[in-house]
Amino acid sequence: MLGVTVIGAGNWGKNLVRNFSSLKDVELKYVCDLSELVRKAMAQLYPSSTVTEDMDKAITDESVDAVVVAVDAPHHYAVARKALEAGKHVYVEKPLTLASSQSRQLKELSESAGLKLMVGHLLEYHPAVNYMKQAIESQLAGQPLYLYCQRVNLGVVRKAENAWWSLAPHDVSIACYLFDSEPVSVSASGQAYLQQGIEDVVFANLKFADGRMAHIHVSWLDPHKIRKVTLVGSNKMIVFDDMEAAEKIRVYDKGAEVKLGVESYVEAVTLRTGDILIPKIPGGEPLRDECQHFVDCIAENKTPRSDGADGLRVVKVLEAGSQSLSKGGEPVSL
Repeated sequence: MLGVTVIGAGNWGKNLVRNFSSLKDVELKYVCDLSELVRKAMAQLYPSSTVTEDMDKAITDESVDAVVVAVDAPHHYAVARKALEAGKHVYVEKPLTLASSQSRQLKELSESAGLKLMVGHLLEYHPAVNYMKQAIESQLAGQPLYLYCQRVNLGVVRKAENAWWSLAPHDVSIACYLFDSEPVSVSASGQAYLQQGIEDVVFANLKFADGRMAHIHVSWLDPHKIRKVTLVGSNKMIVFDDMEAAEKIRVYDKGAEVKLGVESYVEAVTLRTGDILIPKIPGGEPLRDECQHFVDCIAENKTPRSDGADGLRVVKVLEAGSQSLSKGGEPVSL
């Protein structure tokens, strides 16, 4: 049994507590939170676990093998570093940290200590995103050309972070995961309409070395709730709509070809429109798959899909996007 401590059980943390506690190979040793109300709720739900505000004890206890960090993002680095220095495997909610220098330190510390470091890039474990990944690897979509993501809603308005840092980590991780690469430059434009200095809406462009592009639109000030990723390939185009209850993936047999005319010797663009395929995508909770993956990687000594290197890559893109925002949209090289 893997002894696990969860640090931070409010908001998203309670979902991590629920999932780790339900895994057959895990014993939830500690749930740690500073809020008395949260601790009371956790104590009622998980009576066999120790619920405490003493983070030091919850991390350093010898029966604990792994620490799950779900505190506010500004504290990710300090808590994760403390757990790694205590010899524990660590799972950190996204983003890994708020600075690439800190992410790099955690990555190097975990590697030197032989410990697993995993980041909660949830959508890398979503069956629909993995269908898109397989479609690229099997060349079903042909050569991937570009993708664009929309993550907008009239939703929770943050005060400590802008829409870019709050929402875009999901889509940055998807773009890097599907393209299996890190962009060479990022440009981002946004506006702060509700709170001075905190952008409510951001439009960002990621350019990759081979010419592929990714466009990301995030906002918490929008009339629609949209969670959509569109991948355009040379053979087919694939749309993942996470707001759909059942038909989350649609594959469009559409494309365009440039051919040289036999008689005119002039290049002509030929459009192709075919069928629409709606494949069956496995159900289940992606978060549970993500938690199980962390446990399996520890048990089998494997590198997590969203490891420290992946976490660092995403933070570098977010950091470059922030710099571009401050420069009025000027592209920033990574």
